[in-house]
Amino acid sequence: MDVADLTPAQARERFRAGVRVPTAGWCRGWTQANLIAVPRRLGYELLLFAHRNAQACPVLDVGEPGVRSTELFPGDLRTDLPGYRLYRDGRPVADLDDVMQEWRDDLVPFLIGCSFTFEQALLRAGVPVRHLELGTNVPMYRTSVACEPSGPLSGPLVVSMRPVPEELVGLAIEVTGRYPLVHGAPVHAGDPAAIGIEDLGRPDFGDPVEVRPGEVPLFWACGMTPQAAVMASGVEFAIGHLPGHMAIIDVRDEQYRVT
Repeated sequence: MDVADLTPAQARERFRAGVRVPTAGWCRGWTQANLIAVPRRLGYELLLFAHRNAQACPVLDVGEPGVRSTELFPGDLRTDLPGYRLYRDGRPVADLDDVMQEWRDDLVPFLIGCSFTFEQALLRAGVPVRHLELGTNVPMYRTSVACEPSGPLSGPLVVSMRPVPEELVGLAIEVTGRYPLVHGAPVHAGDPAAIGIEDLGRPDFGDPVEVRPGEVPLFWACGMTPQAAVMASGVEFAIGHLPGHMAIIDVRDEQYRVT
């Protein structure tokens, strides 16, 4: 079966069994989300950080401390994503297939909106999505734009990039602007240096894609921003998804579309 035709439950079953791939293009029509889990003492601070930086950190769901599933993610948060990243004292120390041994009773899991949610809408509108064409991960970059801090949490805005033909830029902005709970319209278009990105060929997360003549790089706020804050703030312990390896939740993309 084509991975685009899988249900979220079928995809989670495959990940639990050991499939390790980026999830762009999986479960067409179903919403994907970023995972970040922090100790309970930082739960409120992360919620406030997300509120103050809502375009980058749109909260879709939050679990009680120590839970292994949430209302929107009925699978097991410890095993049912295709990859995890473990942080200690702000440093990424391991990329893991599962976090059965690392999960703690005090961890508060957050599911944050993902721009994969509006990619099918872009395709339906005739806007190409390069990383889907190539079967690679979306490129993501730390920027020089500082997020609004919350208590001990601070860090840079992270963006994802998609090159769009110049004549379709307005359409791409219009289409994605209808999805404000999953990052919405781009935060920047054009010159990457204006937001502190020195080389599009060297993303901080994900895979590079070519920007061809006649195309404009568009940058959307990205749900890797909380993980960048974990790193910048030296958070003692946290678990996130491996970039591009998302939690697939039991919500349809169109539920996050506004008219």
